[in-house]
Amino acid sequence: MSTEQFIQEKAQRVIESLYGVKPDISLIQIQKTRKEFEGDYTLVAFPLLKMSKKSPEITCQEIGDALTKSCPDVKGFNVVKGFLNISLSLEYWASVLNSIIADKEFGFKQSNSNDKPVVVEFSSPNTNKPLHLGHIRNNLLGFSISRILEKSGKRVYKVNLVNDRGIHICKSMIAWLKFGNGETPENSGKKGDHLVGDYYVRFDKEYKTEISNLVAKGMTEDEAKTKAPILLQAQELLRKWEAKDSETIALWSRMNGWVYEGFEKTYNSLGISFDKTYYESQTYLLGKSVVNDGLSRGVFKQKDDSSVWIDLTADGLDEKLLLRSDGTSVYITQDIGTAIERFNEFKFGEHIYVVGNEQEYHFQVLKLIMKKLGYEWSDALYHLSYGMVQLPEGKMKSREGTVVDADDLVSEMVNTAREMSEELGKLDDVDSGEAAYVNNIVGLGALKYFILKVDPKKNMTFNPKESIDFNGHTGPFIQYTHARIRSVIRKAGSVQLGNQIKPEHITSAKELDLIQMINLFPETVVISAESHNPAIIANYAYELAKEYNQFYHEFQIIKEANEGVRQFRLELSLQIADVIKRSMWLLGIEVPDKM
Repeated sequence: MSTEQFIQEKAQRVIESLYGVKPDISLIQIQKTRKEFEGDYTLVAFPLLKMSKKSPEITCQEIGDALTKSCPDVKGFNVVKGFLNISLSLEYWASVLNSIIADKEFGFKQSNSNDKPVVVEFSSPNTNKPLHLGHIRNNLLGFSISRILEKSGKRVYKVNLVNDRGIHICKSMIAWLKFGNGETPENSGKKGDHLVGDYYVRFDKEYKTEISNLVAKGMTEDEAKTKAPILLQAQELLRKWEAKDSETIALWSRMNGWVYEGFEKTYNSLGISFDKTYYESQTYLLGKSVVNDGLSRGVFKQKDDSSVWIDLTADGLDEKLLLRSDGTSVYITQDIGTAIERFNEFKFGEHIYVVGNEQEYHFQVLKLIMKKLGYEWSDALYHLSYGMVQLPEGKMKSREGTVVDADDLVSEMVNTAREMSEELGKLDDVDSGEAAYVNNIVGLGALKYFILKVDPKKNMTFNPKESIDFNGHTGPFIQYTHARIRSVIRKAGSVQLGNQIKPEHITSAKELDLIQMINLFPETVVISAESHNPAIIANYAYELAKEYNQFYHEFQIIKEANEGVRQFRLELSLQIADVIKRSMWLLGIEVPDKM
């Protein structure tokens, strides 16, 4: 039972005894007391005034008096207008810490096999380019929110939808056919996704050149953009692919194979995994059949050029294309089919799409289309929209080759961690293998934490140098705090931990603050899960690490003369280390024992 629930139940009983009415538990609002006031938790009186029929101040006074008389764990209170600030006893907080020590899965709930699962789709890369910084934010958000949901008690399936067909891959394919001269990952030494991405950039370069040439010959720019020969060739390649032309399919399979191998290496380096991977090439036909069925039922309409649309103007949206005039599908066609396939497979209670905020309209339309098609579970579709991520130098563009490659960024972060570690002498006493391991998780921790500490809805600028500051609001600072605690425990030697904490061993307000902070961990996990926001966990971990470091500098731990106090401080330190480790695990970040 959380502290809020504990106070709610005690308050519910005294309110019933005072006013003869048992209030609904939702009316008893409990929150952490603000730092400028004395107290641990605050009860808000205003929802209770209809029962008390008295002023907010008198209501608070009466409830406070009744609580202190009936509940030994309430040691005192004060009233500020309509707010009752409650102080809990040292006995209560000692019992809280003892329960935390006894709970080996503290803060983590087991999933209920009877609950409907949650499907989280993330990554969803195109097979015409390597993963870049924007993909990193997507992958880290998707993986972290999957772990957070899982440890809040949900059954979670992490899925990836690879966009392996369409005009984008055809652009890379036609550029390779025209300019590749048989280049492969093997004979070039390039990672497969990088090689294919190079030809996507080459396509754009040639496309722009052809547009310029056509404009010079008197064509308008808009017309030139549709008549450029290399674009027409890519469009023809797409038609051949959908017609299952054997040569086109063979080249498509070969180039996609290069990309898949490259993606897998990047996922492994980031510590990302999936329970299932879908491929658009295998799902778009179901989408087309659903669209055709909707057309026959009058949900969609066909225009004179044979293209299929849905008119959503009455719903405050626009018309949306579902099938092109040549019969080829668009992204939403595939999403319709994939959603149906996944519901049939998982019977999900929620389906989360981790996709950038530029696609908000797309998912509004998808949800509305599924509703109009009669799928009752359409309300379970949720778009976890996130903002753009860029470097201090500005925006990136894939087709122009100005993106920050994910592999390069990971390598740069690990190298920076190594350089800083060597400069500070932090790993001078460990062997090279362990040092390499620590530098790897510190570099990745810096990258992951810097991205995940920002609310997903916000645009952000990723600053590599700032992210790895050992003294800032960073992953390495939190990792170092964990390593510091583990060092304290090692230096304590053969101290027996796990003993019952006694109230008299809690000697300072700072220690109480730390107990209260780790007590908030389960609630923080739930709030983060409900809001689909890993930043809540990230910022909680930072605040906990910051508070512990202040405690570490202000108080003796190993050298504390009182054995009981020393035992308590060691046990408190150990529990904080465990909560930091669990918090960072939820973010997909490892924490070292030495650093």
